[in-house]
Amino acid sequence: MEVPAVNQSYTHPPPQPWAGQSLRTPAMPPPGCPLPLYHFPNLNADHQNVTPMTYTTGTSAGHRPQSLYWDPSQQSYQDVLKPVPEITNMTMQGMPQRSYSLPTSPVSNSKTDSRYGLDPQLLPSVVQAIKEDKIQWEGKVFVSESKSSVPPLSSTQCTLEDRGNATARFIRCTSYSFPVEAQSAQKSHLPLGAIVCPLARPEKGERDVPVCEAGDCVKGCAHCGAFMSPAMSWQDCGQRFYCPFCDKLTEVPWQSYQPTNQGRRVDCKTKPELSLGSYEILEKQTGNAAVLLLAIDVSASAMRTGQLDHICNQICSQLKALNGPEETERLDHRVGLMTYDSRIHLYNLSPALSRPHMMVITDCEELELPVVEGLLVPLKDCRHILERVLQEISLFNPESDRSSSQELPVSAGLKILQAAASPGKLLIFHSSPVSEGTDQKSSSGFFISGKVKSIFQGSDSSISLAKECVNQGCSVHIFMFSHQEVGGAWPGHIPFLTGGGVICYNSLQSEMEQERFRADLSRCVNMQMAFKVQLRVFVSKEMRISGCYGSFIAGPDSCCVAMAVLDWRTALAFEFTHNKSLDETRGVAIQFVLSYSSSSGENRTRIHTVILSASCQLLDTFRSSQAETLLTFYCKKMYSLALESPLQALREELQTEVTEMLACFRKHSCTTSVSPGQLVLPQFLKAVPVYINSLRKSEVLLPGLRSSVHQRLQLRSLIVSMDTMSTASQFYPLILPLSVSADNANMPSLGEAVRCTASSLDPGGLYLISCPLALLLWVGSCVPPHTLLQLFSTNSYSYLTSGEIKLPVLENSLSISTRALICSLQSSAAVTLQLKLVREGDSCEESLQRLLVEDKSPNGGASYADFLFHLHVNALRLIV
Repeated sequence: MEVPAVNQSYTHPPPQPWAGQSLRTPAMPPPGCPLPLYHFPNLNADHQNVTPMTYTTGTSAGHRPQSLYWDPSQQSYQDVLKPVPEITNMTMQGMPQRSYSLPTSPVSNSKTDSRYGLDPQLLPSVVQAIKEDKIQWEGKVFVSESKSSVPPLSSTQCTLEDRGNATARFIRCTSYSFPVEAQSAQKSHLPLGAIVCPLARPEKGERDVPVCEAGDCVKGCAHCGAFMSPAMSWQDCGQRFYCPFCDKLTEVPWQSYQPTNQGRRVDCKTKPELSLGSYEILEKQTGNAAVLLLAIDVSASAMRTGQLDHICNQICSQLKALNGPEETERLDHRVGLMTYDSRIHLYNLSPALSRPHMMVITDCEELELPVVEGLLVPLKDCRHILERVLQEISLFNPESDRSSSQELPVSAGLKILQAAASPGKLLIFHSSPVSEGTDQKSSSGFFISGKVKSIFQGSDSSISLAKECVNQGCSVHIFMFSHQEVGGAWPGHIPFLTGGGVICYNSLQSEMEQERFRADLSRCVNMQMAFKVQLRVFVSKEMRISGCYGSFIAGPDSCCVAMAVLDWRTALAFEFTHNKSLDETRGVAIQFVLSYSSSSGENRTRIHTVILSASCQLLDTFRSSQAETLLTFYCKKMYSLALESPLQALREELQTEVTEMLACFRKHSCTTSVSPGQLVLPQFLKAVPVYINSLRKSEVLLPGLRSSVHQRLQLRSLIVSMDTMSTASQFYPLILPLSVSADNANMPSLGEAVRCTASSLDPGGLYLISCPLALLLWVGSCVPPHTLLQLFSTNSYSYLTSGEIKLPVLENSLSISTRALICSLQSSAAVTLQLKLVREGDSCEESLQRLLVEDKSPNGGASYADFLFHLHVNALRLIV
């Protein structure tokens, strides 16, 4: 059968009806008009409303489909799709009948099969892409220079060296070659953006960000305020420099003048601002150190839970841990304590008093502090007094049975910090049922107001209070000990908007929950953070910032973002748009300037600068893009837009953007003619379809029947602030097979991971499934008894119980290696992960099915194979 070239028009053979289905042929446009784009917002078979067309591939009769191969002339991956028979596997016109069988899935075979006969194992694989990148870069050095190439993946362990461009630890761009023309950028449908993680930690072997004194640095642009960087170009033998961010020249003061040699100052190697993409300035002025403020719920309902004693004991343990020889500086930091029910109880911890004084504030409508002195005292002076109060709190007799909303301790803590003119962490330990704040009308406006709202929007009072916390540098962390998801407001809006968070516990009666609380509290107290953060963005004059996405309160200016605190894991996304055509010789310069106060009160400014290339060829833009960076960008953008836009529209927008992107690459960037049956993807974007499909069917954008509103709010708040490595792992979890052989039980390598599909799980094997928010151990029904005995101290599969588990400490190689691997995964997670055992065939296996992102989702999301098929067909419709 003749198959026309991709740039020629052709006519699809007429579709055949399914068994028992009437034929409906879509109306075709007049000759000469482009084919319309068909969207499949819900690819579930039960909701499919478009009759698929019989589609042929570029293979001739009797010729075996080709496998994935690399075409150097096109710099792209081509995967010839297997011949797609009609949905009922009928014979294709001109093609012999072929049957394709998929491996039997131990979890659910119906969730793995493709409706179109595609073999998922032949589709582009994330696991293979990660493995190839590791082979290329593992243990090597990637030099980050001006206009450098695409960096290694975030999961690859390699050394990144800064030689004038901020490394990928701090900035990852959606493309490292921007199109010169705005029209080309719009045509490509590739977002031009950057993911910035300003306080990211260097890996072992990498040097820390150099710190220089403010007076020793060469001053930056006097016109726009951009800081000195290698992006500045020197003129007149070093007397002036050109700023790419405002297109103006700045005179160099005579005090810092140095001559130039071949366009570079002679002292560039001794000054980080002249030679490095990342450096930090230590300002001369200092502010007040950050404080630690504790707020404990002592209402009658909190007392009845019986958990207050354990909470206070854990707080005492953390305070004692800060008394070590290496914590001398931390002992100078001030701490404060308050308790609350429907009132606020403040404690004067001054060491001059014979006993601590308690002050009760009954009028909580307009909070006023009776005193300020003694509310915040250095830990070294009040540790024993504080421990004494904590030991006696559980003995209090509650005077009121009324419990307050979670906003009351936030307001009181904010008042204390404002009176002390200090930033700090506010830790709230809440044991009462969740209740709404005083602004009932605002928080309930989702149901009674005429203004369209999303479930992800906080109440007006919460947003207002969070803004005050941001201005003060107050980070709110809430530990919830009352598991309630119905009938109360979600308490997480203020914490997550201030850089904190909400951690919920079912009960502290179990040993595993106590260990989790201990680890969470320790992480929260010891986490190093930047306070009173302001992030400014400068970009070449030919570009402008069109969007900023992340976990923060959006302001009027997208060029400047204010946050209460920032930790080393938090990342933000910025989107750029053309103002005019770029200069191909100069490229694009982007600079992020982070101003913050350290926990000790030092004012610092950290600068990250990247210089990207600009190209007239769209192929260069596609070749320098990376799938995991695009996923992170789209995730932050869509999760931020979920505050205002319908989720269905966001899912459709995702599919449309990716379809247009693939169609543009196929039409404008392929140098040779390919048959319509070929799936053509850029080198670093072959994982985009599976990533985007996983994002589309995530519980935030596509809620499931068993996903509560609180769970979705929590997921969105956690994921939207993740960096690139965590985001990629969240939407494509790591599945590691464990050895079941008695002779080989070494720790599995990350390169041995298998694809996220049920067909990868062997009933005779053990698999560890890990992502930033979950850690599962799947046990097949046919695991050898000796393996069960070595790992679980029982040789009977029926004795295992699904649910949270702590592996017994056994002295054998399998147990030791498995526990070491679990410990490694838990230590690198941002939250405390509790290991969950999942037996094959149990009802709780649905928690695993949600992580098998290549299969059909339990909430109705399409499988990877079906989604890729529709992307491919829709992209061809745009080309013809």
